[in-house]
Amino acid sequence: MINIVRWHLISGIKSHRFGDPGIFKTAKQRCSCVQEFSTSLKRNLVMPAWVIDKYGSNDVMRFNSNMVFPVINYPNEVIIKVHATSLNPIDVNMRNGYGSASLNMTRDPLNVKSSGSEFPLVLGRDVSGVVMECGLNVRYFKPGDQVWGAIPPWKQGALAEFVVTSGNEISMKPKSLSHTEAASLPYVTLTAWAALANSCGLNKEKCPGKRVLIIGASGGVGTAAIQLLKAWGAHVTAVCSEDAFTLIKSLGADDIVDYKAAQLSEQLKSQELFDVILDNVGGETEKLAFQFLKPWSGATYATLVTPFLYNNDRLGIADGMMRTGVTLSSKVVKHLCKGVHYRWVFFSPSGPYLDEIGELVKDGKIRPVIDEIFSFSDVPNAFSKVEKGHARGKTVIKVTESNK
Repeated sequence: MINIVRWHLISGIKSHRFGDPGIFKTAKQRCSCVQEFSTSLKRNLVMPAWVIDKYGSNDVMRFNSNMVFPVINYPNEVIIKVHATSLNPIDVNMRNGYGSASLNMTRDPLNVKSSGSEFPLVLGRDVSGVVMECGLNVRYFKPGDQVWGAIPPWKQGALAEFVVTSGNEISMKPKSLSHTEAASLPYVTLTAWAALANSCGLNKEKCPGKRVLIIGASGGVGTAAIQLLKAWGAHVTAVCSEDAFTLIKSLGADDIVDYKAAQLSEQLKSQELFDVILDNVGGETEKLAFQFLKPWSGATYATLVTPFLYNNDRLGIADGMMRTGVTLSSKVVKHLCKGVHYRWVFFSPSGPYLDEIGELVKDGKIRPVIDEIFSFSDVPNAFSKVEKGHARGKTVIKVTESNK
């Protein structure tokens, strides 16, 4: 008899089969104790998603009902059924091509893929949903768990029915929040955490008595930073326009400055000096901010507006990183000589940090700030809204109608 060789995938293990069906049955029974982690082949091979096939304006957004279903490639990954996501300015910037040189290097460090291999590209960094599948090394989550997280920008995003990400980048969703509410928080709270804790060295032990100025306080990161700082006991002065005063006051800000009422520098002269300035705007505000920091006391200026990705896009990775290094080091030394620290802030995905943020949500110290909710069919209009700026919280997209 001629043996027929077949290959079967049982819980991620290849089983060599020679002729007799009984051998496969026995092997399957013996593997029944192995955790199943990739059952996507038993379901649909495609899913609906919003994608871009090239960089550009909002016209490049395309609904694709046949997007390839995500698969688990590493044992620490999970597949999540997306219930809701939200948009951040980085999504609009990525659609326009911002950061593509650096992100493509991260996706393909050996440069073996052809140009444009990142397409079709799915945007959307925030995710709230339900775990569908787990890799073999995932220990803290199981199918059916409701989770939230922020997906790194070099990975496929959450504007799709399903998304795959690392188990280290997600956390159990706070039970007090719906998926729509939860999707508004991960990216902005993690960015605020990176700025305040990682860059400025603040935490609940060191924050009491500290004076913090937030420039651009009414956006996603600003509203998250206010709540985080108040939970830690800091005194917060927020800079925004008058129409955001009610929102900012409700989040706990101690003082509010209307940047439209008069020159910001003139208004801040009446304030005591600050221990930390978090700048979400950049440009002219960076030039004026340092005079309002306490010199020679460990005061820190942290900005979210950096030339890192722009330099790499314009000059290439090698020259761009060299230019960035020179710019950063010169600013650090210049301001250190004046007695203050200068820091750039970068988003960092972290499940453990989300665990701590979830506890603050549970205690009522952090709440979602949602500006508007869009349906999954209305994604291009959601991008248009974010692109206009002057947000009052987050723009959320409901991917699944059942959103408990």
